[in-house]
Amino acid sequence: MKNKIEIICSENISLDKELENTIIDSVNAAFNHENKCGGVNVAIVDNEEIKRLNREFRDKDSVTDVLSFPAWEGNEILSTPDGFVGDIAISLPRAEEQANEYGHSLKREIAFLTIHGCLHILGYDHIKKEDELIMFPLQKKILEEMNISRE
Repeated sequence: MKNKIEIICSENISLDKELENTIIDSVNAAFNHENKCGGVNVAIVDNEEIKRLNREFRDKDSVTDVLSFPAWEGNEILSTPDGFVGDIAISLPRAEEQANEYGHSLKREIAFLTIHGCLHILGYDHIKKEDELIMFPLQKKILEEMNISRE
């Protein structure tokens, strides 16, 4: 089965083909690693939009790097007729800032944020330390499987 991935950019945002492919590859890598497939929308937005989403859906009036909106309840993915799994929003300006801050490529940061968002919509979390100890090594492993390292 194949994942249905739609990338949606805000009006003032444009992605080059390499970053689009990185998002597609990252979604596929995360889903394949978990033996899952389905539909995912990835919105690439500016800081103003991610702040609005963060305020509206999480009651946090601040810019963040990635937000996930899973189409699941409880611990199980819903078996919706169309296989939709969830939405992910990534702030491109914040990703650029973090890539510079951490000293690696924008490609690596976008891959990381996409994988992070995918794992959330697949049911992973990192609020509790024991959950973080599962999710964070998994992110790293998927990046390694993609041969994406901190350059």
